[in-house]
Amino acid sequence: MNKNYPIYKTTFIDDMRSLVEEAAINFPTSIAISYKENYYDKEVKKVTFSQWRDDVRNLGTALISEGLREENIAIIGENTYGWCCSFFAVMAIGSVTVPVDKELPLDDIEGIINTTGCKAVIFGKTSEAKIKELLQRGSLTSVKTVISVAPENVLSDTAEGLDFTSLAMLQKKGERLYAEGDNSYYDYKIDTNKLASIVFTSGTTGKGKGVMLSQANIGLDMTLGMYNFDITRKTLHVLPPHHTFGSTVNYVGHLSQGCEVYISSGIKHVSDEIREQKPTHLILVPAFLEVMNRKIWATARKEGKEGLLKVMMKCSDFLRKFGIDVRRKLFSSVLSAFGGKLELIICGGAKLDEEIIRTFDSLGITILNGYGITECSPLISANRNKYRKPGSVGTPILACRVKIDNPDENGEGEICVKGPNVMLGYYKNPEATAEVFDKDGFFHTGDYGRLDEEGWIYITGRKKNLIILSNGKNVYPEEIEADLQKVEGVSEVVVYAGESRVQKDKITIVAEIFPDADLLADKGITNPQEYFEEQVKILNAKMPSYKAVKRVKLRNEEFQKNTSRKITRFSIDKTID
Repeated sequence: MNKNYPIYKTTFIDDMRSLVEEAAINFPTSIAISYKENYYDKEVKKVTFSQWRDDVRNLGTALISEGLREENIAIIGENTYGWCCSFFAVMAIGSVTVPVDKELPLDDIEGIINTTGCKAVIFGKTSEAKIKELLQRGSLTSVKTVISVAPENVLSDTAEGLDFTSLAMLQKKGERLYAEGDNSYYDYKIDTNKLASIVFTSGTTGKGKGVMLSQANIGLDMTLGMYNFDITRKTLHVLPPHHTFGSTVNYVGHLSQGCEVYISSGIKHVSDEIREQKPTHLILVPAFLEVMNRKIWATARKEGKEGLLKVMMKCSDFLRKFGIDVRRKLFSSVLSAFGGKLELIICGGAKLDEEIIRTFDSLGITILNGYGITECSPLISANRNKYRKPGSVGTPILACRVKIDNPDENGEGEICVKGPNVMLGYYKNPEATAEVFDKDGFFHTGDYGRLDEEGWIYITGRKKNLIILSNGKNVYPEEIEADLQKVEGVSEVVVYAGESRVQKDKITIVAEIFPDADLLADKGITNPQEYFEEQVKILNAKMPSYKAVKRVKLRNEEFQKNTSRKITRFSIDKTID
């Protein structure tokens, strides 16, 4: 692995409007976005970069004519071409995007829209019912315009005093205005340092905060980040668009480079879409990779080829030491389940088991593990195509400084970041903003980790998840979870401090496991509780006694997750008596 190999060629992103314009100039007839109106349709709609530019410009022109320049505009709904156009058009006219998680409870959606004072709401088909109920309540006090991504004007009779329209109607209006000489879309000078997006963190520990990002934050994060990656020509957009990993990395980063983005029709269709659309790389969170990894081994066991696959992987790895790489041929049957062309996966958002990275590498798919957080737009660091370190989330992107605050004897402490990708602050929350910035301007991420002598970042765990024992020792549950995840039969696991109803001050380290029932059945394990307790004993013997798991708790259903597929730890009942 050559640490001195050069950075890749990339496009400098000034702002979202110039990104769209330059992409249309650089890749006019190439496909920018592809999608199906409905997953079961045969036709895949393909939009060139030139057409995408026109659609964004026309929408932006119409929004200006509706009096929506320099206003806050909520975008809520499933990932669609209309969502993508809205995201870029809103920022291109100097307004502020407020991406909203469509899965949030009604009161939370209402709170976000009202807190940010949105003058307009753009909503997708899956959010119609929620928007309709909010309008019937009359509780969206600041909203003047409601825009449906669907072609129909579905809510036109829902409430009085509001303007109702559809995205398609607005784009037609903007097209006519532009043809008649309306140049308001281009005449406006964008201030890239102004607030451009308010992203409410989904969080796994409770209520989120509104992260304020500028176009400079977003554009520079992707400009500086994309220097690290040699991305391929087609990806499949799986992640929720309201999250920065979904909007910034998948849309801003990829479209600026001329990459085709196929928009997934939803999680339940992803496996089939990967086979059908044959992406050459993917952007995923660990939860997806864990499922993909389990499917590989489950299929091998079902076909009676688990042992053979392990032997073939070892032989292939041995041949690669001598420059002989036959992975694409040797494992073609396995790779066909992923479309046959997949060669790269960029992963971030949570800790990823190194064994999964090794498995995919042995099969012929490179996984680049990275690290990001919404407050940093989101990318902070990443491994590179030809420069990776096992266990690390990579080196910081260009112009991003990282330090470890108050490191212990192992060099572990809170990861702090300073750079052009770091947020402006939390929306209407100066106290929370002041809490996370130190006197030197470094943002405190809330993640614990360390830096090695070459500046590579290693994540230990999340500050909020830290278990502090009575003897002052710190236990990072993520470390124990990573070891338990390797135990056969563990589908999901969370380690936490169990709360006793009887002995309030007593801390008991609990491992709560959602078992892989099919795998246990295949292996003839009839008493899962006894099996996992024995596995935990083996694990405890290998670690310091203060880290030992004292109780194993099994559950019958998978853990509750947010739309980024992270387990919501705050929703777990931690009582043990």
